[in-house]
Amino acid sequence: MTTVFSNSVVDDDTRRGLLYEGKVFTYSATPASKELVGLAHQLISEAFGGRDPETAQFDMPVEEFAALLAGLKPRFIHHPRCKELLPAVLADLGCPLDRTYFDVPRLRTSTSNDYLTSGISYAFHPHRDCWYSAPFNQLNWWIPIYPVVPENVMAFHPKYFDRPVRNGSARYDYAEWNRTSRLSAAQHVRSDTREQPRPEEPVELDPQVRVVPEPGGVMLFSGAQLHSTVPNTSGRTRFSIDFRTVNIDDVRARRGAANVDAACTGTTLRDFVRCTDLDPMPEELALEYEAEALARVS
Repeated sequence: MTTVFSNSVVDDDTRRGLLYEGKVFTYSATPASKELVGLAHQLISEAFGGRDPETAQFDMPVEEFAALLAGLKPRFIHHPRCKELLPAVLADLGCPLDRTYFDVPRLRTSTSNDYLTSGISYAFHPHRDCWYSAPFNQLNWWIPIYPVVPENVMAFHPKYFDRPVRNGSARYDYAEWNRTSRLSAAQHVRSDTREQPRPEEPVELDPQVRVVPEPGGVMLFSGAQLHSTVPNTSGRTRFSIDFRTVNIDDVRARRGAANVDAACTGTTLRDFVRCTDLDPMPEELALEYEAEALARVS
């Protein structure tokens, strides 16, 4: 069972513990999340010109749409306001900024009717972020930019939170992914041949949980949750923002969700910076996590 907390007032330490147990938290839009969504609106509107971004897919060749996203998404990721707004979002929701580290925010798209489901607009099969070298104390933050409906969000598959799924994570190393595959996303328009961890046994998608936040609303869940992109049948392209956080005290203490089936190597910890001053995650922690990942599979 997955329990969803709405606008909970529990403190961040308690919340992290509940998230590591498989709970999900949702919050109404905050001043900072509204501003972050406003920035995304601005950049999306500039990129699409006079087109409606949610329906432009029906008037554009898929290659042109993919090329537009290939320019738009990095502009959002690297916009200097993002590094100011993400800590503000976290402060609005009670995170201790001196202990919380975040990675870059991604602008995600899910097009309708199987228009573009690979590469720059990848439709994720059931997966855990922990299969992709994420630490087990990683928390995922998800914010819709435009109104979403059950037919274009994501789904959680709660029966698998503590149940192993045979998967291909043993063939995944984060450093190798960055070296060979990350930058080629925009080249995969009709299909995606990049090696990515996926289930290697049938996964029962039901029961599933779909959460539908308001634009600027925030959903928070563990990187160990098995989740997937819902096949978009809404007739509109979904635009959303996601990013990830870790609390350095949990990183040091190895406090997090249980590892039930991840066998990848490497670590994403070097992607995280501290909210207060953008200092990187201490290198010794990344080295320790890399060594532990290798020990798990050797």
